[in-house]
Amino acid sequence: MYKIIKKIALSLDRLLEIFALMTLSIMVIIVTVQVFTRTIGNFVYFWSEEVTLLLLVWTAFLGIAIGFREKLHLSMDSVTRRISQSAQKKVSKVITITVFIFGLYLVIYGWQYTELMHANTLAATGLPRSVQYVIVPITGVLVCIYSFLQIVGIETRRHPESDDEEEVS
Repeated sequence: MYKIIKKIALSLDRLLEIFALMTLSIMVIIVTVQVFTRTIGNFVYFWSEEVTLLLLVWTAFLGIAIGFREKLHLSMDSVTRRISQSAQKKVSKVITITVFIFGLYLVIYGWQYTELMHANTLAATGLPRSVQYVIVPITGVLVCIYSFLQIVGIETRRHPESDDEEEVS
């Protein structure tokens, strides 16, 4: 059962990373073209800043989900390093459950805000403003999935080599 869940999670991860890299790449291309056309031709595409902002929001929230998956979220371990290994595991479970609750918060309130903003439109593209905010509940769902997998003991990190932490004295 765990192998099937892990395989589904890895497929989801692959799609998530590809999509995040695509949004980042498109954003870089748009900004590069915008700078070039502004500098050389004194011309700016009317939609470029709005689409760049939209992609920035999406990339940032996808980065939040990937960060939780890779366990790269902020932590202060000066206290937990001083307690026993079994207590550290318990504290880790509490933190993961808290992260799950945060994911639920993003899902519930992010969806409510997305619905609230649907009637408004973005000025340049005419898209509903909810397009900008729908990533919040999506991120919440991803955070809940990753937290749940971590709670039941399934390793979610795809890049454990990125765990090279520097010790601060």
